[in-house]
Amino acid sequence: MTTEDRLAALEARLRAAEDHLAILNLLNSYGPLVDSATAKDAGELWIEGGGYSFGIPDGGTKRLVAPDEVAGMYSWPGHMDLVNTGCSHLTATPKITVDGDDAQAVGYSFVVLREGERWYLWRAAINHWTLQRTEGGWRIVERTNRTLNGSDESHELMRKVATI
Repeated sequence: MTTEDRLAALEARLRAAEDHLAILNLLNSYGPLVDSATAKDAGELWIEGGGYSFGIPDGGTKRLVAPDEVAGMYSWPGHMDLVNTGCSHLTATPKITVDGDDAQAVGYSFVVLREGERWYLWRAAINHWTLQRTEGGWRIVERTNRTLNGSDESHELMRKVATI
């Protein structure tokens, strides 16, 4: 192996490590932004026209378009009740696969809520993110979030971890 080959391989490994770190930083920015009601910045984690699909209590799903509808969700009364009570949206370390300027990630997320002087796990979900490298860095294209309620839909999303 030539020196040039070794340098090229090293550069490729470094770029892969930097991409993974940038994606982790992006996904882990989400919680502090939404928990501090920093709605505009949270919405801008997505590309223009990207989306966030999540389960709703009646069993259906809802998809919001980024950045405005996604950012608007963080002003909804239910979300503001969480923020004003004290909450933490946690993103567990996902499995990440990068393919050039596109990436996917699959992992869990949790919402911890304060009740008086105690904290408890209020919600657990599985997430599938598709991401894209932009001039401004990595951004979310699509996020699919499903509550861990034993449903076929949540299990199907979990199984994506084996295919990315």
